[in-house]
Amino acid sequence: MKLLLKSVLFIVLLVSMAQAQTGTRLVGFDAKSLGRGGTSIGVFDSPELMMTNPAGISFLNNSMLNVDVSLMFPSLHFQNKLNDVDGDKNTFPLPAVAYVNKCAESDWSWGVGFFTAGGMGADFNLKHALYRDQNGNYQLQKYHSKLASMQGGLTVAYKLSDNFSVGASLHLVYSMLEFSMPYSLNPSVMQGIAAPGMTFGQMFAAPQSMGGFGYNEVTASANMSDLTAIGFNGKIGFAYKVNEKLSIGVNYTLPTSLSYKNGKASMDMTAQLNNAFGLAVQGYMMQNPGSTQQQAQAAVMTQFGQMGIDMSKGVQANYDLNVDLKFPQSFGFGISYVASENVKLAADLEWLNWENAFDKMTLSLSNGANPNINKMMGNSGSFNIDFPLNWKNSIVVKLGGEFNVNPGLTLRLGYAYGSNPVPESTIFPVFPAIVENHIMAGASYKVSTPLTINAAFEMGLNKSLQASNPSLIANEYDGSTSQLATTLLHVSVSYNF
Repeated sequence: MKLLLKSVLFIVLLVSMAQAQTGTRLVGFDAKSLGRGGTSIGVFDSPELMMTNPAGISFLNNSMLNVDVSLMFPSLHFQNKLNDVDGDKNTFPLPAVAYVNKCAESDWSWGVGFFTAGGMGADFNLKHALYRDQNGNYQLQKYHSKLASMQGGLTVAYKLSDNFSVGASLHLVYSMLEFSMPYSLNPSVMQGIAAPGMTFGQMFAAPQSMGGFGYNEVTASANMSDLTAIGFNGKIGFAYKVNEKLSIGVNYTLPTSLSYKNGKASMDMTAQLNNAFGLAVQGYMMQNPGSTQQQAQAAVMTQFGQMGIDMSKGVQANYDLNVDLKFPQSFGFGISYVASENVKLAADLEWLNWENAFDKMTLSLSNGANPNINKMMGNSGSFNIDFPLNWKNSIVVKLGGEFNVNPGLTLRLGYAYGSNPVPESTIFPVFPAIVENHIMAGASYKVSTPLTINAAFEMGLNKSLQASNPSLIANEYDGSTSQLATTLLHVSVSYNF
């Protein structure tokens, strides 16, 4: 039996690290609690307490192993002036495994667990105003994101009295991050000198009547991959059983700072430079009515060369990439009440401090070797970019209940509301964590005295958010609409020792 349990733990850990991909922040971490709306801070009945209220493991009746697998099916839609399309249909596995040991005749309890903490992501193929072929037809661009977070480690809890316990979890956090999409920035980032007294940024932003290109943003095809981060997260909790009917829990989760290292980034400004070159040719021909297009192109090539841009070397570069990102601290309060012999009710209230976490992503690019890009940017191939997020703090309310049909069967219903943290100014289609309302239903079936199977169905109801005009991310998102809905299936197996 011990060999079997160790094998299960090892396999689930490997699956988690290899396949946990993306998804919105999970409402809960066990099919049992998810059936009743994810309520768990004040309900002391599952090893998932290591994630929600570590003190609660003191009140588990037995040592317990819990293995949970969830499948997420997101449904996405995006609409702007050029697009009205659905995102790719993806399926994301979200596994977890946890074990709690109840020390015989001791006030100490301990546990170890590994959980898919959440993430987000999307895949679209979209039209962009800059990317067209020679005939003017749009060339679809790939828009992709993946942010996945996995955490796990040790939990200990100590009973200060028969009714009151304190606990703490220390978790190792593993996360993956990648993006691929047209990436736009204000021309002011181009600090290289184009002409005496004028930067490339000023030239690209100046109106054509003044010898510029009239851009209010410059765009590159960007791909960021292979980013991984390892950090630490801590949780503390308090659990109080007022009596046999009423239980109360309080938790606090520390903020987590992650530095994603050893990533790779590519930047391709070919479409932007070709567009600028075409505008320059048009401007030259207007100023020199008798010139041919070939003469205008040769003249513009000479002008670019005088600014230090060698068109034969292109404008594509590869970089080493590091990214800094934070995950929020949170406070939670939970309560459960046994209303009758067969009915239990529960509620959780959580506050997530997104405002001090997802305010921005800092991208640090280095070792870029393309001389044209370095000349326009005014650096030697290393620079930092702050990508704005500006998320708002969020309140999460969870309500649920369960009904014992008989000693072997329990039915559950639940609802969860989490206020949307994403502002209109920074919403864009591949970072659409905007779902607010979740409804859930679930059941547990006791196969035998030690073995119970739990299942739950969760729907994250469709949420639509219209971007501000202008958007802080890029012009293509001005007034655009992003939509997200999710469907999740949860199954867990609990074994009591």
